[in-house]
Amino acid sequence: MDEQANGRAHALWYVAPCRAEIRPETLAADVGPGEVRIEALYGGISRGTERLVFAGSVPASEYARMRGPFMAGDFPFPVKYGYATVGRVAAGPDALIGRAAFALHPHQTAFVLPADRIALLPADVPAPRGVLAANMETALNALWDAAPGPADRIAVVGAGVVGCLCAWLASRLPGADVTLVDIEKSRAAVAASLGAGFALPDAAPGECDVVIHASASAAGLATALRLAGNEATVLELSWYGAGEVAVPLGEAFHSRRLRLVSSQVGQVAASHRPRWPHRRRLEAALALLADPALDALIAPAIDFHDLPAALPKILAGSSGVLCQLVRYPAAASGA
Repeated sequence: MDEQANGRAHALWYVAPCRAEIRPETLAADVGPGEVRIEALYGGISRGTERLVFAGSVPASEYARMRGPFMAGDFPFPVKYGYATVGRVAAGPDALIGRAAFALHPHQTAFVLPADRIALLPADVPAPRGVLAANMETALNALWDAAPGPADRIAVVGAGVVGCLCAWLASRLPGADVTLVDIEKSRAAVAASLGAGFALPDAAPGECDVVIHASASAAGLATALRLAGNEATVLELSWYGAGEVAVPLGEAFHSRRLRLVSSQVGQVAASHRPRWPHRRRLEAALALLADPALDALIAPAIDFHDLPAALPKILAGSSGVLCQLVRYPAAASGA
């Protein structure tokens, strides 16, 4: 009998700087009206955000805003954190039983949620790719904030998961010339699979109509500003935690009348907010994951119980991992 059927589960907790452990969790014996019990299949590690959590680098001023859905504990430690899980509905309304669903929930083998806090995966989106839903939602929101158009010259600086998804979305615009910019030459193959061009920072095309910055580095932000054309928008997607970042606002920043605009997924972009609740945006993000090309962003799966030992390498800046896939026991057993 599996552990969730016995009212047991296990979760990943960040317990001290650069240290995590797996702890037992107790589930309610029965789901209540309007609730579902999810048996986790796959999860995704958000390397940018979870690196900050893992290192204890979430600034005290952001403790409240950084709380994830269904997070437990308090910053800096110990915290049960994460927000990308795809699982199978094991209990709840009959119409949902056995369906694959995405949930914004910390890394945990099984959990109970209100049924309206899950989103069913479309039939053409496999469970492993579904873990990209939260990242796709961020990228979709960023494109709404940046508002690129057909035939625009667009640069995306920083080829992490969100940057790559922004480049993939932008490359779908008719006639758009999209370049993914990164210091890692190996990202060229990823860019090609996503339908975008690639350039190292020194070779990236300038005079761009829109630049999206997602490298979380001061050097990347300087590159983004340099690539922007006259009166262009530079969209800042990076979050730096407790770090301070120098912004080069000298040189031609003012003479070119550049616009430096922030984007963050917590609110729907202002251009869509009157018509798009969060639920509609998440469902749109899931539908966009039907393209098999997006599998290029997903690293081979690691078993959930191996995470505490593997996280230092996964979250290292030099790891080269894009989205680290986590395989839960239910998926590993083929149940």
